[in-house]
Amino acid sequence: MPPESKDRLLRSVVLGLQLRQRVSFNVSALHGLALLVGPPGTGKSTLVRGLAGQVATVVKGGRCRFIEINPHGLMSAEHGQSQQRVHHLFSELIPGLADDGIPTVLMLDEVESIAVARSEASLAANPTDVHRATDAILTALDDGAVRTPHVFTVATSNFSGALDEAFRSRADITISMPLPDEVGVAQILQKTLEGFGAVFPALANLAGSSRLPEVARLLVGKDGRSIRKAVTDAMLLRMEVTIDPNKMTLDDLAEAATLRVVTEMEPSDAAH
Repeated sequence: MPPESKDRLLRSVVLGLQLRQRVSFNVSALHGLALLVGPPGTGKSTLVRGLAGQVATVVKGGRCRFIEINPHGLMSAEHGQSQQRVHHLFSELIPGLADDGIPTVLMLDEVESIAVARSEASLAANPTDVHRATDAILTALDDGAVRTPHVFTVATSNFSGALDEAFRSRADITISMPLPDEVGVAQILQKTLEGFGAVFPALANLAGSSRLPEVARLLVGKDGRSIRKAVTDAMLLRMEVTIDPNKMTLDDLAEAATLRVVTEMEPSDAAH
């Protein structure tokens, strides 16, 4: 993603941690919430997992805790359980983990599972319990804005349109995570080949090839996971390469990239 977007996220966290401990919520209106939205495979979760380390370099004390929550595990088929779990997590467990006042980054991955857009969701498709869970997370954010100013929440979502409007309005900052451009694709390919190069040295040489941007152009429009898998796709094209990946060539990688683009097309696109 663009470096300026990463810098803006870091500044938002640092500013939120600083102001929320010194200025009344009634003045700042800061909830300590950042929202990252974008297609799957664009690096949202990876970015947040590295965020605490960056925050630690600039906050007083040089430390920052990281807590990761998978909201899917909070949802329950039992009546009332989802709301109770969300309330228990945010009112007791998280404050208990962060009761020492150390700056803390809390990640809510794929938050749309507990912050359903109530105006768009019917009660038939989303039971009352799910709606109550959304109410619970909103209440928790309001309470946490005052009770735990040293905790900054970063939520990720693949489907921003599915998020409740009241949840989105509580975000201090919303950052869009785009699919990688040509330069980004080339960097992902390079890092992937270098990683494989630790076991298969010849692949590290491919990582430095002047032809790598040619392959990158073929994969523009694909997400990070798909781009990385193009490398292993290339290992499947010829048995000799499957047996010894050191024999992979840039032509193999280009062919694999082309095949991945074709096979991942929408049926209507392929027909066209």
